[in-house]
Amino acid sequence: MKFNIAYPTTGCIKKLDIDDDSKLRHFYDKRISQEVEGESLGEEFKGYIFKIKGGHDKQGFPMKQGVLTPGRVRILMERGVQCFRGHGRRDGERRRKSVRGCIVSSDISVLNLVIVKKGPGELPGLTDTERPRQRGPKRASKIRKMFNLTKEDDVRHYVKVYGRRVEKDGKVRIKCPKIQRLVTPRMLQHKRRRMALRRQRAEKRAEQQAEYHKLLVGRMKEERERRSESLAKKRAIRVASQASKEA
Repeated sequence: MKFNIAYPTTGCIKKLDIDDDSKLRHFYDKRISQEVEGESLGEEFKGYIFKIKGGHDKQGFPMKQGVLTPGRVRILMERGVQCFRGHGRRDGERRRKSVRGCIVSSDISVLNLVIVKKGPGELPGLTDTERPRQRGPKRASKIRKMFNLTKEDDVRHYVKVYGRRVEKDGKVRIKCPKIQRLVTPRMLQHKRRRMALRRQRAEKRAEQQAEYHKLLVGRMKEERERRSESLAKKRAIRVASQASKEA
């Protein structure tokens, strides 16, 4: 079984290939999000605590949280659900997909672990080196939180700190990420435009409803007058026929 051990503090990942059943049995029958002592993998992991984050079996089917079985099952999924790749052909479409349960078994080939508690010893290539963060936050609120800014500060001047340097045709420029959820005058203008169009549609709809109601009332009135005239003619004909019979 292969282990992908990640340490979020340094941003490093280490891969281990272990075939010893005496070490692997400590992970069997464990679920996703459960913690396991790292000493079971060796003395160098003494004091470490790992958290199971997922994995996949020998055929490549991923483990899914909430499926309480060690085997493989086929469940009905829709777009947006974990382990559902691709986009549906139509809205509301559901497909039956094969996934592995969240319980670790001998059929798992790769298991993803995260260090939640660091031990006294250092792990070479994992805890002793720090990997710089290549990508920074894109959302405006997270950028403010990262640099301790206020809403009055312009976050567009701070994304250049973690921007990538791109060299093209002998020129070096900084490629910054696109800021999401940034309130700009252009965005406010677009919002005012949308609200104005919404008000215009509502006013137009109200006018059309008033015109239709007025037209409906007029036609109902004409229908009542036409019916009353026809009834008056029938009544007159009936009275004339009775008078002729009496004569």
